[in-house]
Amino acid sequence: MGASLWFSVDDYHGGVTFNAYTKLLGAPGFLDALYLSLELAAATVVVLLLVLVPALLAARLGAPRLRPVVEVMCSLPLVVPVVALTTGIVGVLRWGPDHFANSPLFQTFVAIQNPSFPVVLLVAYVLMALPFAYRALDGGLRGVDVVTLVEAARNCGASYPRAVFSVVLPNLRSALLSASVLTVALVLGEFTTASILGFQPFSVWINSYGKTDGQMSVAVSMISLLVVWVVLLLMSVVGNRGRKAARS
Repeated sequence: MGASLWFSVDDYHGGVTFNAYTKLLGAPGFLDALYLSLELAAATVVVLLLVLVPALLAARLGAPRLRPVVEVMCSLPLVVPVVALTTGIVGVLRWGPDHFANSPLFQTFVAIQNPSFPVVLLVAYVLMALPFAYRALDGGLRGVDVVTLVEAARNCGASYPRAVFSVVLPNLRSALLSASVLTVALVLGEFTTASILGFQPFSVWINSYGKTDGQMSVAVSMISLLVVWVVLLLMSVVGNRGRKAARS
């Protein structure tokens, strides 16, 4: 990384220049691609947590026998190659408009491919991040006696929703943060699906823009690493402050 950083600022005469970075930050499409990736990452985290947390809590509180089924379903995306998943999505996107051209579903197929916020890419990211988020949340739940916590809260007069939000979720703060961090890292670095589907989040943009200049290509890589680190650092800081506030 040190060699890469030096190459990106070397002016070939023994001096230092930041032209690669200044030209990159002013490059057309840079901010749009970055905003799109951050929006997709935030939406993917929200959807995953809204789907996974209630499902895992319901399996532990109401149907423990379904836990292996939930685990298998959440782990399935691991055995499906990303290219195969993307090819299937492309097939559905081509098949749908041909068969629903005269129905309201046609507009749905158009809307989910809106380049400003491609919902189809969000669905793909949710599927790809599902196994990692599940492992993080399941590990947190294994360290917490959810049934006892809920029963204790219920005995104190709390309803089920209040027991979950006031007692269970604060004890899962680390697991929720780990699932969110893994998901954000995956979304910001994912390239194959977005490239094949023809969208341009940050990872696709840096690949296409960095092909024209070797020095700029390295600068793009350094910028992408910096963005991912800053996002993950901010999430970690927010999570640590939440834990301290909960303890106090």
